Amino acid sequence: MTVTEYVRMLVRDRAKNRCEYCLCHQNYVMGRLQTDHVRPIAKRGADTEDNLCLACELCNQHKWTKTEETDPQTGKRVSLFNPRTQNWTDHFSWSADGTKIIGLTPCGRATVSALRLNNTLAVTVRRNWVRAGWHPPK
Repeated sequence: MTVTEYVRMLVRDRAKNRCEYCLCHQNYVMGRLQTDHVRPIAKRGADTEDNLCLACELCNQHKWTKTEETDPQTGKRVSLFNPRTQNWTDHFSWSADGTKIIGLTPCGRATVSALRLNNTLAVTVRRNWVRAGWHPPK
């Protein structure tokens, strides 16, 4: 089964045109946000709406087939953030200057690490978005 254009549209609308991991908006990135499998096909994930989310290229590339990561604080292996079953604000917050994503829970910290949500490029771009008044999202 492949993801239909209709399902891609539903995923995009549900995410309000934002990456569901780093919250970047489609209007602010070069390239189209991608439909990502929360549980990858390689790990028996399905092409169903409840297993799909919207992701920017950076997040999608770093996530790849990962579903777990070690929490850098506890050293325990935990599941990555699942935008279909979890709320972003329960697991993440923004740094005071709005440029870094802070993991609040083991899941959040592991996801920040696995997806490299605070890589140099992302933080630099967010800094410019903050200056433009586009970020962080409300």
